[in-house]
Amino acid sequence: MEDIQNKKSNQMAILAMFALFFMIAFVTNFAGSMGVIVKNQFGASNTASQLGSAANFFAYLFMGIPGGLILKRKGYKFTSLLAVAVGFAGVGVQLVSGFVSSFVVYVIGAFIAGFSMCMLNLVVNPLLNTLGGEGKKGNQLVQIGCSLNSVGATLAPVLLGYLIGGEVANAKVADAAPALLIAMGLFALAFVIIAFSSIPEPHMETAAEKATRLAGGTSVIRDIVETLKFRHFTFGAIGIFFYIIIECGIPNMANLYMTQEGQPWYVGAAVAGSVVGAYWFCMMIGRLIGGAIGGKVSSKVMVTCCSVVGIALLATAIYMPVRMITVFGKEFPLSMGLVALCGLCTSVMWGAIFNLAAEGLGKYVPMGSGIFMAMVCGGFLLPVQGYIADKVGILNSYWMTIGLLAYVLVYAHALSNPSKRAQ
Repeated sequence: MEDIQNKKSNQMAILAMFALFFMIAFVTNFAGSMGVIVKNQFGASNTASQLGSAANFFAYLFMGIPGGLILKRKGYKFTSLLAVAVGFAGVGVQLVSGFVSSFVVYVIGAFIAGFSMCMLNLVVNPLLNTLGGEGKKGNQLVQIGCSLNSVGATLAPVLLGYLIGGEVANAKVADAAPALLIAMGLFALAFVIIAFSSIPEPHMETAAEKATRLAGGTSVIRDIVETLKFRHFTFGAIGIFFYIIIECGIPNMANLYMTQEGQPWYVGAAVAGSVVGAYWFCMMIGRLIGGAIGGKVSSKVMVTCCSVVGIALLATAIYMPVRMITVFGKEFPLSMGLVALCGLCTSVMWGAIFNLAAEGLGKYVPMGSGIFMAMVCGGFLLPVQGYIADKVGILNSYWMTIGLLAYVLVYAHALSNPSKRAQ
């Protein structure tokens, strides 16, 4: 009877983790898509329109390593409940910002939500692997979670685009209220499910480990320094920092480009949201392909090829003349179709870069994971691309993306070989 109850409890916990996988991408991409709204409601520049995404990612810098420590000392259940509660509050603050017409309140809400996204990222992957009993079953659950993550990423810009409709100039945060309320409802449901689930805690510190820590036998700073002595890891951490800007900057700029009223390539928020959604859909397809061929094609080859193709697609989009095409009854610029295809290129980069960087770390893998999560703060530089867009045009801002892709290419090809620690 006890085994049956544990199995049912695990099933509920697995469903909760699946919901959180969906929420991570939905809430993160919602912040990116909101750039179009805040640009119009608050009269923001392209630079300022990216501050919501920037605040969301900047939170990772503060929560990456502390979040890992909370997970180690308090366990999966406590960390999950805390993350969900913080996420509920962050989305709620963003909802309030629309009714009080405050850009500052909106950015604060995005920053709070970023704390939640960071903690959830630290929880969902290892917990699903644990609930699946590790091995192939655990990996299968993680892959299902990643697929749901991509679904959330795809739906967020599409839903927001249709909520705004064609009147971009009149778009307000309040228009996004239904989607924000859905997000808050899912957070609340996840909290209840997790609270009543029995979740295993295989990685929580033991009494002996706690005693050693309290006696000064371990040092977080020392572990960080030792981990960064692996040169290939340090270069990889920089690659992840840049990758976040690449992944989110591509669709964010495309959304702004297609909603420039008065321009021949203007298509309105609904169509723009669908095209941006296609980018995230391509990421989902790319992840499925990457998972299928991952056992035969190395991470180095994957990242190298995807970087080259991504650079080629963006360079072509920049130089090609404006040409409108119609797909499934929706007219949009061909250049943005090429930009959407970049989702195939960015899809496998996170996992592949992590694999390259973590190889040979040994006991420093957990600290490496925390550092990687902190490096997600690279999204804080998204306003830099917005600033470039203000100065030289949105399409030309993709030269920044090309430069970052060039670094990722160099890392995969020449800097990712496992290194001995620097002396």
